[in-house]
Amino acid sequence: MEMLLSTSIRFPNLGIELPNVPSGINVFGFHIAYYGIVIGIGMLAGWLIAEWMAKKTGQSTEIYLDFALVAIVVSVIFTRLFYVLFSLDEFKDNPWEVFNLRSGGLMIYGGIIGAILTAIVYTRIKKYSFWLLADTGCIGLVTGQMIGRWGNFFNREAFGKYTDGLFAMQLDKRDVPYDFRMSEPNLLDKYAGKEAAYERIMEIRNNPAFVDGIEYIQVHPTFLYESLWNLGLLIFLIVFTKHKKFDGEIIMLYLAGYGMGRIWIEGLRTDQLFLWGTSIPISQLLSGVLVIASFAFIIYKRSKRKKLSA
Repeated sequence: MEMLLSTSIRFPNLGIELPNVPSGINVFGFHIAYYGIVIGIGMLAGWLIAEWMAKKTGQSTEIYLDFALVAIVVSVIFTRLFYVLFSLDEFKDNPWEVFNLRSGGLMIYGGIIGAILTAIVYTRIKKYSFWLLADTGCIGLVTGQMIGRWGNFFNREAFGKYTDGLFAMQLDKRDVPYDFRMSEPNLLDKYAGKEAAYERIMEIRNNPAFVDGIEYIQVHPTFLYESLWNLGLLIFLIVFTKHKKFDGEIIMLYLAGYGMGRIWIEGLRTDQLFLWGTSIPISQLLSGVLVIASFAFIIYKRSKRKKLSA
């Protein structure tokens, strides 16, 4: 097994430098990206904490193992399908690249939708409560998201716009996508109608950092922000579980909580996926819809419950 050496990742305002952070390892000549390894660890941790929550709430843990085996496969397929759906230009010249998951390119909302659809079908077959399974399963889901975001760290992707704030992260310019490395700003055609995205890329290009003769870009570590947000959301959901008023309240709080965080974080990112023919980031749009719909559902269910008990 050979570890692949790569470039340093620096957090200058925190006084942290991580030298030669590898993107993966070679096993018998086959490259295994840390991106995939981290996501795999996240999935395993998510299943384990969902089983722990099932046991804590008096449910059978077997149903969650069976569900996880199916939901993980379906969710991975959906995360890739949704990414491809909103990035068609990226694959038009090389359609086989659609199947190259090791290179990254996943849309988490696709995975969430895939998991929910799987849960609907699974609970109908098993004659189990969908809402109860969703309440327990979403705690595993947010755990997987919290850990899985660190795959973006190793891939040097999903970062935000330029910043010189406390958590500013510096990445070697040779490791980041081509848009951030070109010496000439030939992006007007690519980002036509998406001026905000174009300006963010140009701001990053125009504010390089030089350390020992190496050029870095300096950006928001949005993977870190989302991981910490999900950690806070995980703790909240676990604590709130014993106070929930109806089955389905935890999954709604998860969707609302994750959506609120994603609206903020997506507003910082430079690799947004847009609704076709518009400058509307699809993740922000979906997040806004989920926040409104989830809170509306909770208010409706709680008011209905209050009327019945009056």
